[in-house]
Amino acid sequence: MACLFWFAGTNNDINVLESSHLFSNLASGNEYDMGYYLADGIYPKWSTVVQTICDSHSQKKKYFAMKKESCQKDVERAFGVLQSRFAIIVRPSRFWRKEVLHDIMTICIILHNMIIEDECDLNAPIQDAVEAPTPTIEMVIDENLRFEQFLARHKKIKDKNVHFELRNALIEHLWEQRNNFEN
Repeated sequence: MACLFWFAGTNNDINVLESSHLFSNLASGNEYDMGYYLADGIYPKWSTVVQTICDSHSQKKKYFAMKKESCQKDVERAFGVLQSRFAIIVRPSRFWRKEVLHDIMTICIILHNMIIEDECDLNAPIQDAVEAPTPTIEMVIDENLRFEQFLARHKKIKDKNVHFELRNALIEHLWEQRNNFEN
């Protein structure tokens, strides 16, 4: 789960993207294997960003654009649901620290999911808590190697060729799914 928000009027989308910890976390290797984010055309062509295709002439690309925009609208609707359920999200937040805002959004998302889950099965038995295993921590020995790995992942994130490969693979995948569904 990832959410990023900023104070109204302080940054445009590109400034927010560049100052976001989201892609820094990806580059630092925090249990992530190059997923992707749906974005508008203003964003850079990174390997982790999928944009819509404007003025496409092929049926495949038109279908891709329709599906991508549909998914993006679902995300926007979900945020609207959070705003209608939790007034704290709607209220001005410019005096709060980013960390506090992040915690508020994360808590609202978790609470919303818990409410939905609870509403789905009113007759479900209550389960006892299960203890999680103690995580093992691997110590980093070579800071130079770690930094080189960070730079390599960062370069991979900003790779335009991978951006187009991902988009084309998604176009083909959606088209194949559509054809399989129709047959």
